[in-house]
Amino acid sequence: MTSEAPYSPDETALLIVDPYNDFLSEGGKLWPRGKEVAEGVGLLDHMRTMLATARRRGFRVLVVPHHRTKPDDYVTWSHLSPTQQRIMAQQTFAEGSWGAEWHPDLHPREDELVVRQHWASSGFANTDLDLMLKQHRIRKIVLIGMRANTCVDTTARFGQELGYHVTLIRDAIGSFSWEEMTATFELNAPLYAHAILTTDEFVGIVDGKAGEGSP
Repeated sequence: MTSEAPYSPDETALLIVDPYNDFLSEGGKLWPRGKEVAEGVGLLDHMRTMLATARRRGFRVLVVPHHRTKPDDYVTWSHLSPTQQRIMAQQTFAEGSWGAEWHPDLHPREDELVVRQHWASSGFANTDLDLMLKQHRIRKIVLIGMRANTCVDTTARFGQELGYHVTLIRDAIGSFSWEEMTATFELNAPLYAHAILTTDEFVGIVDGKAGEGSP
């Protein structure tokens, strides 16, 4: 699935979802679960390429982070999701920990935005992401990061519901299993995403080289 819509710098933003060490770095609490897929798709190299391309082309860059966990989070909550229960038990993305720092290659620059942290899966729900995009006149969002079938999928769906043009970069998005990747990119995303591209395909489009070298 591809898109013919151009990605002009004045209306396009790259959303980097949950670029934490716990997800993306050796030694992170969740890295062992995502390592096979991450290495299989070349996740980190493709995320680096996407970030470099966004900066080179002048796209707005926003980090869309999950809530950094504190020991007393959720204690008084009535309806924790299974994921929130695991996060609380494992203290994933623990505030002040190395695991809750950005992957060293994905640090936002001073002029790049870090939106308010999401508590569940959607980067839009109970955050300022929609406000920040609208204030910067963004109409098209391009998503990379973790995790395909949770935060990326939910944020992308929510974005489409809000009227944004949504692009997923399938080899710059990771997950915990190949089944999750299949569910996201073969079953779910084709129903809502305006484009599902590889990193090379996206770079080719924005650099005006789409189709070069294609069979």
